[in-house]
Amino acid sequence: MSDKPGVQLKLSVMMFLQYAIWGAWGVSIGGYMDATLYFTGSQIGAIFSTTAIGAMISPLFIGYVADRLLATEKMIGILHLLGAVLLGVAAFTTDFPTLYGVMVVYAVCYMPTLALTNSISFANIDDPEKEFPRIRVWGTLGWIAVGLLVGFVLGGTTNLPILLAAGLSLALALFSFALPHTPPQGRRDAPTETTQDAKGSGILELLQDSSFLVFVIASFLVCIPLSFYYGFANVFLAELNAPYPTALQTIGQMSEVGFMAAMPFFILRLGVKKMLAVGMLAWVIRYLCFGTLQLPLIVFGLFLHGICYDFFFVASQIYVDTQVVERQRASAQSFIAFVTMGVGMFVGANVAGWTVDRYPSPYAVQATITESDGSQDSKKLPLPSWESASVHLSADGDRGVPVDLATGTYSETNDKTNSTTEYTHSDLAAALKLADKDGDLHVTETEWNAARSDPHQWFQIWLWPALAALGTCILFWIGFKEPSEKDSQLLEKMAEEAPLGAGEGPEPQVG
Repeated sequence: MSDKPGVQLKLSVMMFLQYAIWGAWGVSIGGYMDATLYFTGSQIGAIFSTTAIGAMISPLFIGYVADRLLATEKMIGILHLLGAVLLGVAAFTTDFPTLYGVMVVYAVCYMPTLALTNSISFANIDDPEKEFPRIRVWGTLGWIAVGLLVGFVLGGTTNLPILLAAGLSLALALFSFALPHTPPQGRRDAPTETTQDAKGSGILELLQDSSFLVFVIASFLVCIPLSFYYGFANVFLAELNAPYPTALQTIGQMSEVGFMAAMPFFILRLGVKKMLAVGMLAWVIRYLCFGTLQLPLIVFGLFLHGICYDFFFVASQIYVDTQVVERQRASAQSFIAFVTMGVGMFVGANVAGWTVDRYPSPYAVQATITESDGSQDSKKLPLPSWESASVHLSADGDRGVPVDLATGTYSETNDKTNSTTEYTHSDLAAALKLADKDGDLHVTETEWNAARSDPHQWFQIWLWPALAALGTCILFWIGFKEPSEKDSQLLEKMAEEAPLGAGEGPEPQVG
């Protein structure tokens, strides 16, 4: 064990803050965009795809700067300082184009810090295999801690979680300058590469192996259905009126820690092929549980996160290391990360948003939203709140609001965004006729709230990623061959050394 406990403490605090930042905004922002900003599914998916854009763009230049120009701790500090400013701007941005642009720039700043915090840890500890897991697990604890804070205290439908993330980012930016000085390695310290390695022929060699090619394709494809969870689980829980949605989702990270500890046990008994297949099937079961719309099964689906992530993505990282020589490991892992957390997550986030928009509530009402600056946008929205609408629409005592609306329009003001929403009379009347379940030509408060709490057809939405994950699993099972006995023994050894908490966050690295 390292004889530098002060350094370990600093690195642990760094990891706690690193993942607390992401956990603060990354889980709840979907519910905020849906319930407060009235973004469409495609817009929500696009915001979540920004982390994938950052993952694809940032390595092109951040690695060069960190390796050759700036000390690692300074690079972390600068990027998080910029991130704090950008998150502060994002917290008060209510229109989609501006928020999208801000979050793209933020992702380019944040995503490279995932690798930088790992590299500064490895550079300043004596025994990475023993010490790094104890440091890295604090990232998981940071994610859980802010999830509980947001879920129980701040709530997920305001901009407060984003402001919390900005504050945490500023704290880590300042704290980074107290981290151990880690100068850039420079070109002279870089490992010697052959011309073939520099051109990436090692990856091309790997892809000529049919099993590895199937593995890469399956890794890409499975990211599409899993993006549904990262982008819309919080929206789903909020619309179903689940208690404390953001806090509820921390069940996933808690289970992840337990399953990570059990990885050697499962790899020894299942082998890599079954491990990866079980990981994909867990996504199928999770989405089918969500599709029941029953809270106990939904909670079980959240608990499956440990299997969903660890059995596929952590086992994948270990499998890749067994298939390459040492000099190829970094490039192979970078390639898989680019395919999954980059291209796969980008495609998945946008497909998820598009799918959610295809299944709006039958009670959705066409509305025109006028922003404080006078700009307007037209979209389908859930019924307005009963408290204000029942007064304006002349509710008749216990009988409720008459289906045959007398008013021409109905509008309400959102104090959080200073926007005005005007609901179309014909659409509102049509929605109330559907909500009138007893046919008495009046909509009671109970009927109104039942219709209002059904903003999307979630059974149909969750069915698509379940089928996609199942299809990917079948493709993988047919095309992938079990590694050799020698590779399996190496994989078992590496599983015993796998770092705890390596997988929280919405992407395979890595959510």
